[in-house]
Amino acid sequence: MARAYRKTPPNLHHQTVLGAYYIGDSEKLLKSTLGKELSGKVQLILTSPPFPLNNKKSYGNLQGKRFKEWLASLAPIFADLLTTDGSIVIEMGNAWEPGRPVQSLLHLESLIAFVEHPQAGLRLCQQFICYNPSRLPSPAQWVTINRIRLTDSFTHVWWMAKTDFPKADNRKVLRPYSSSMRSLLKRGSYNAGNRPSQHHISKNSFLADHGGSIAHNFFEVDPILAGEEVRLPNVFKLSNTDSNSYFMRRCRELKIVPHPARMQVGLAAFFIELLTDPGDLVLDPFAGSNTTGYTAQLLGRRWIGIDMEEVYAQQSQIRLQDPALQGKEEASD
Repeated sequence: MARAYRKTPPNLHHQTVLGAYYIGDSEKLLKSTLGKELSGKVQLILTSPPFPLNNKKSYGNLQGKRFKEWLASLAPIFADLLTTDGSIVIEMGNAWEPGRPVQSLLHLESLIAFVEHPQAGLRLCQQFICYNPSRLPSPAQWVTINRIRLTDSFTHVWWMAKTDFPKADNRKVLRPYSSSMRSLLKRGSYNAGNRPSQHHISKNSFLADHGGSIAHNFFEVDPILAGEEVRLPNVFKLSNTDSNSYFMRRCRELKIVPHPARMQVGLAAFFIELLTDPGDLVLDPFAGSNTTGYTAQLLGRRWIGIDMEEVYAQQSQIRLQDPALQGKEEASD
């Protein structure tokens, strides 16, 4: 299988047979020789950029309207990298007005500016919600101290493309059937006929076993109701929890503080499976500890990651030492 790149610029930090991790400003690198090399070849850009926070964080982020202008300026750069049927998927959390119990519209304005950039030709294919019940109560001042707001427990995920019909196949990300559906298939019958909604359900409408049901655009990692059956997309089985993963165990052993805003492996796997095929190229321009590259490698896709911080490049190397990648092409210096 061909490498994800052909040249070796000085920004290359480490690589595998399937991918490469570069150190540097992603905007500058993607306007350089690397970007020219990748033009029209990237099937999926999957990333979680520094959120539009109004308070500066250690892992870096622009603030206020500067973020909106910066994110929008990336749209034509990213669009040029895509294949004709490629996709862009961006995960982004909420932002709050500084010192106020008021949610900011900045993340929404930024995504709209990104999609509507006149030189990018993008459109919004679908919005997703990723609910994480394990998130700490935030914003702390208004949730745990003043007690006047609720825990901010989800992030937005936005799927964009240059065409109305990007490569996608929802049969590759099916949810396990519910217990009632499994019983129905085993029984071979159900209550057919007219419904109050004026739909007519034939006797055979639900008897075909497709291996699972179509996934929803709401990702629920844990059940909202006690005792409720968890039916994650099958690809989420790659990582239902990050706390006991190889990466986290090694970070604890090495006394390394992992990247504070990691994308879930299961979430990355969902979109890589939905929007690419083995051998396709996946890019994360804000790679951090390289969840995207790791997951792409695990699923047999080529990948490229870019980040400005040496410490996160080193964390990527830890990820790529995971025994789960053996036989998926081993990491090399």
